[in-house]
Amino acid sequence: MSEHPHSLHVVHDGSRQAPPLLLIHGSGASGASWSPMIAALAGHHHVIRVDLPGCGQSPPAPSYDVSDQAGRVAAVLDGLGLGRVTVAGHSSGGYAATALAEQRPDLVGSLALISTGPSPDALLPQPFILRALLAPPLGPILWARRSDSMIRRGIQATAARPADIPDELVTDVRAITYRTMRKVLSRYTAYLDERSVPERLTALGVPTLVIFGGADPRWDPSSARQYAKVPGARVELLPGVGHMPLLEAPEATADLLLAFTTDS
Repeated sequence: MSEHPHSLHVVHDGSRQAPPLLLIHGSGASGASWSPMIAALAGHHHVIRVDLPGCGQSPPAPSYDVSDQAGRVAAVLDGLGLGRVTVAGHSSGGYAATALAEQRPDLVGSLALISTGPSPDALLPQPFILRALLAPPLGPILWARRSDSMIRRGIQATAARPADIPDELVTDVRAITYRTMRKVLSRYTAYLDERSVPERLTALGVPTLVIFGGADPRWDPSSARQYAKVPGARVELLPGVGHMPLLEAPEATADLLLAFTTDS
């Protein structure tokens, strides 16, 4: 079931009486990026997927600062009357998840970060198709002319094995404007430049699971070791998987997430 509370598109799966699990997508994506995992997760949780501002079916926002994005997600949880939720973020969605825990520790019981780059020095040279789509002056033109096949190629370029790309995700990605994408990326970069994620997590003291693809082409897979210094953090590497474990290895990723929510 989908809703639009507090101007964010929200989709619910599973029993409302089950333990809540909030899923936050990465930049240039939507809640649909979690689709291949939903059947497994919804059997154990009340799964809540949000489309962040300007992404998928959520309208643009005046600000894309990570703190403001986290505030909008907090408003959704407040509206649902939920607290002590397990929050999972994919890629830069992990920054929004971390910021939510920083702002509202009363709402976040545990964190799972999937393919979330820990620090600026871990960023690798990006796949050519992504650089072409985002770099001016041709970027805005190519972005506006994206075909479904180009969107699929862009997503696949971040994977290390064939990815199960849902049609609804392609539709949602098409809805994201070039201007929104550039703003979102700049705000996530600023958040990471300000302080690394492991530093932020150490200050929070929240039970944390980190899942990283062992063949991630966007973030150096060895950088996952930076999270090992976070007290109590559990770091899991998926061999042969790229930046999109949700699409490349949904069963293994769901199993790790479910084991974590059972233990934490």
